[in-house]
Amino acid sequence: MIADDFARRVLRWQADKGRHDLPWQNPPSAYRVWVSEIMLQQTRVATVIPYFQRFIQRFAEIQDLYHAERDEVLHHWSGLGYYARARNLHRAAAQICQQYSGQIPADMGSLQALPGIGRSTAAAILSLSGGQSQPILDGNVKRVLCRHAGIKGWPGKSAVLKQLWQLSEQLTPLQNTAGYNQGMMDLGAMICTRSRPACDQCPLAAECVANHLGQQQQLPESKPKSNKPSRQEWVLITVKNGQVLLKQRPPSGVWGGLWHFPAYSSEPEALASLPDQAKQSKAMVLPSRRHSFSHFHLHIHPLLVEYNEKTNACMEDGCSLWYNIEQPQKLGLAAPVSRLLQEVQQILETNT
Repeated sequence: MIADDFARRVLRWQADKGRHDLPWQNPPSAYRVWVSEIMLQQTRVATVIPYFQRFIQRFAEIQDLYHAERDEVLHHWSGLGYYARARNLHRAAAQICQQYSGQIPADMGSLQALPGIGRSTAAAILSLSGGQSQPILDGNVKRVLCRHAGIKGWPGKSAVLKQLWQLSEQLTPLQNTAGYNQGMMDLGAMICTRSRPACDQCPLAAECVANHLGQQQQLPESKPKSNKPSRQEWVLITVKNGQVLLKQRPPSGVWGGLWHFPAYSSEPEALASLPDQAKQSKAMVLPSRRHSFSHFHLHIHPLLVEYNEKTNACMEDGCSLWYNIEQPQKLGLAAPVSRLLQEVQQILETNT
């Protein structure tokens, strides 16, 4: 299939069957497309939609994002995961407002120089919002191309990735690129899915190598398996007059910049950190839970300690505070913290 025919089929299918009512498509401004593309990295559309809508309602323009505190940005990202995306989005907004007068750059080089924006994300912004002829290569597009061309090897390998970029460049049309790129993403999300692809509904099925050879489940090849290491963490949930002590994580690393319970490498170390007036209180051991990251499993062991002392909800120091469970603040909370706070609130209400 020559490139022009490939693009025509994708465009025809997208116009008839593709998605046209996603919230970032109406209107498809560079800012809205950028926010959506960052959210969609490693995350499904159905999950992203409500987050995007709340995010845009609060940060309608890039200047709103620029002037917001990082805590509030992370608060609106809480639960979406991969929080470096939110930190980079906030940093990039500052650079755009300071260096480009609030106008998102319209060239690949300047866009890719911004935090968190790689080649495919930059190309999506420029093509979907500005109509530029730029090839993209997100996860959905990789899957469509690997199956259609019968490309073997894990797409994360540099040699395979280079081959996919070359193919994407060859197939991307000079005209109607926004529709074509949206169509490729829609095909991967709606038809050429990871499992049980609907090949009988695909406009590219006639020349698809994987379809002909029955290799839909083998292509694209999966990342080579490796055993994820496990880490153990004891978190201390200190409750005082209905308030819980939280600490802010360092800017980088796991849950960077988010608020979390003080964490320790062992139970004795956690209990030893308690102030003297709290050491008389018996710690309640809550059920352990596992949180999986891309490169390791984290086993969290919560210890709940409640003691009485008159206090105000104030900062303990520059990176810790007393958090009122009944009057939540707009803070970026890691997902396990949000769930644990709900559990603690239920326990306190039961014991009252």
